[in-house]
Amino acid sequence: MTELISNFLAGQWQHGSGAGTALIDPVLGTELVRIDATGLDLAAGFAFARNQGGAALRALSYRERAAMLGAAVKVLQANRDAYYEIATTNSGTVKNDSAVDIDGAIFTLGTYAKLGDALGDRHFMLDGEAARLGKDPLFQSQHVLVPTRGVALFINAFNFPAWGLWEKAAPALLSGVPVIVKPATTTAWLTQRMVKDVVDAGIFPPGALSVICGSSAGLMDALQPFDVVSFTGSAETAAVIRSHPAVAQRFVRVNIEADSVNSALLLPDAAPGSEAFDLLVKEVAREMTVKSGQKCTAIRRIFVPEASYDAAAQAISARLAKTTVGNPRNESVRMGALVNRAQLASVREGLDHLKQQAQTLHDGATHTLVDADPAVACCVGPTLLGARDADAADRVHDTEVFGPVATLLPYRDTAHALALVRRGQGSLVASLYGSDPASLGATALELADSHGRVHVISPDVGQLHTGHGNVMPQSLHGGPGRAGGGEELGGLRALGFYHRRSAVQASTTVLSTLS
Repeated sequence: MTELISNFLAGQWQHGSGAGTALIDPVLGTELVRIDATGLDLAAGFAFARNQGGAALRALSYRERAAMLGAAVKVLQANRDAYYEIATTNSGTVKNDSAVDIDGAIFTLGTYAKLGDALGDRHFMLDGEAARLGKDPLFQSQHVLVPTRGVALFINAFNFPAWGLWEKAAPALLSGVPVIVKPATTTAWLTQRMVKDVVDAGIFPPGALSVICGSSAGLMDALQPFDVVSFTGSAETAAVIRSHPAVAQRFVRVNIEADSVNSALLLPDAAPGSEAFDLLVKEVAREMTVKSGQKCTAIRRIFVPEASYDAAAQAISARLAKTTVGNPRNESVRMGALVNRAQLASVREGLDHLKQQAQTLHDGATHTLVDADPAVACCVGPTLLGARDADAADRVHDTEVFGPVATLLPYRDTAHALALVRRGQGSLVASLYGSDPASLGATALELADSHGRVHVISPDVGQLHTGHGNVMPQSLHGGPGRAGGGEELGGLRALGFYHRRSAVQASTTVLSTLS
């Protein structure tokens, strides 16, 4: 029997009492490790984190906690090779795709280490200026932000086992709030290994960082009023979390990142053959294939002027045709596997659903797998669909196929394009492509109300931009509407979720002691 990896809870490594769930290599089909959390005393573990870990973290300043994040960065950098190996075998990703997750995680953690150091030796933050409460200026109100006296529970998705952990944990730990992470079962190994390396290094106080691998049963039950929960995953699970008594009755603060049918929009001024047109083609193909399309921020809908539809279909298809698919251990392969057989079935089912209203412009089935058995490997080639009647194709606006799938859609004019983009009902990101600064800026503002991030790509930044789907720690990650209504990252803005705002009303003499 393969190794049963352990959980870290209440300051100690613990095995579940069950046989565990096997984690499988999605290319070779072999069993890697097993995970299990059956029988863990969750109430005691949460209490230990809340009381021991929280108190120890709050006793430190932002600068001291930032130094811990910096130390964790060094530990993770020293073990990068092991993380890449786990990503290859457990997630089926090629090296460049593993880097998006692993190196992206380390970069984000390092960014918050620097941000926290700049906050200095304080233990709380001022929020705005003091405000007079009457004619006499002696009595005023000063808002402050103080760390919540609870735990931060993270219920994460399978596609980013490294980045999904640290993009949440970095601002939480910097805020002085202990972290309990529950990674998605399918790819929990990498999360567990990263936590183990940091815990074994003795960087954080006991109870500050915990990991539970296995079923999420009972985790929400253990939450108390001053705890917070952050979830990344499906809208269905998000609805269950929002209706749980911890949220509905105990008013635990919750952050949700759910489904997102993200868009790429080619502005009318960008004709076929223009630099902006070529930038769209390149970015669409990249976003469809990075991590086999298993990114919450991946481009799902591509909007182009009606006159550019055929040219865009040909150009994107030609670029996708060059993508080699198969075993990520083979250096010629540029796109690896989906995460497991269930995800493969889900993508195929989603494709069949969309094809009822769209035609196939580039068929992923034409890609011969490299060094992989089609009967075993969870691999699928990139598929570009198209629907000439973008108004009637309601399924492409409503359905996110979580794989290397996108749909090309024509629009009549800018107003029509904006209306079509908004049919996604709120998304994490939209990207714009064009050459006219005024049009790009105006369109970005038009879409800002329904997108957490608007990524504008013009020829002057064609070689500089960070990518439609790359989430940078300096920018907001989240989105309104069906995207979940949550907000993460955005520099120091992320700390707000882990702090409580309070108004201190006092004399100016008392308030002066706060600064």
